[in-house]
Amino acid sequence: MPGLLDAAITRALPLLPKPVVWRVARRYIAGTRREDALGTIGRLNAAGMVATVDLLGEHARDPAEADAAVAEYAEVLREIRRGNLRSNISVKLTHFGLKTDAAGCERRMRGLLEEARSLGNFVRIDMEDSSCTDATLALYRRLRSDFENVGPVLQAYLRRTPEDARSLLGGPPLNVRICKGIYREPPEIAWKAHDEINRNYLLVLEALLNGGASVGCATHDEPLAEAAIAMARRLRISPERFECQMLLGVREDLSARLEASGQRVRIYVPYGEEWHAYSIRRLRENPRIARYVLRALFR
Repeated sequence: MPGLLDAAITRALPLLPKPVVWRVARRYIAGTRREDALGTIGRLNAAGMVATVDLLGEHARDPAEADAAVAEYAEVLREIRRGNLRSNISVKLTHFGLKTDAAGCERRMRGLLEEARSLGNFVRIDMEDSSCTDATLALYRRLRSDFENVGPVLQAYLRRTPEDARSLLGGPPLNVRICKGIYREPPEIAWKAHDEINRNYLLVLEALLNGGASVGCATHDEPLAEAAIAMARRLRISPERFECQMLLGVREDLSARLEASGQRVRIYVPYGEEWHAYSIRRLRENPRIARYVLRALFR
């Protein structure tokens, strides 16, 4: 019965009033304002963790929206510097116009990377659905020729990822994040079984570490995180080249335990007005969502 209830509520999530979704989802979102994100980073830093800020939004509808996103990120970078916070930023290229204005997207990225470099900071290029993979990696390769403070994300569930990882090795230093992947993709291009995804994840991780890359190991799967940490130790990877990464509000017990053990931990801190779609994705990943939603409904 609990499983059926969870499934029913998960399907109904997009239909629920936003105030109800917010009551449940606010643990995963720093807030809607820049100040909310900066305060969250400060608390994480005080707890011994570093952070990455993510301004929520994707698929910009016009150049003005894309320009506004870049301007907001630039101000976040300046606030991080002013506050001496330990955090970088993560961007989605469709938020900068990847699919509607490719030349403008590259121009915006170059401007943001210049700003980040002047402030001694780093920009992570997030990976979106498979329709963006080729364009995202192609733009990253062009940017990498001129900037060292940029790095991509690889998704372990894509069948192509081992080859993508090999193709990125060599040349300028590579700083890459590996995650499992959350977008719905057909089985022809993406592994579906848990064990297959984890196997691909570890194969890619080993290739990257042996190839000299710095890697952010992003997962809430505790056995997978432990296997990744054990691999890094076996390969004698320096602490500067390996860290564990998690999302705000997810497996806080695990992130605290890893940090207490001496492992470097980075928490992704999302914020912004576009919190609803992100929250729906996060809540759908939570197998115990029903009790939280029901509690919010009856408040």
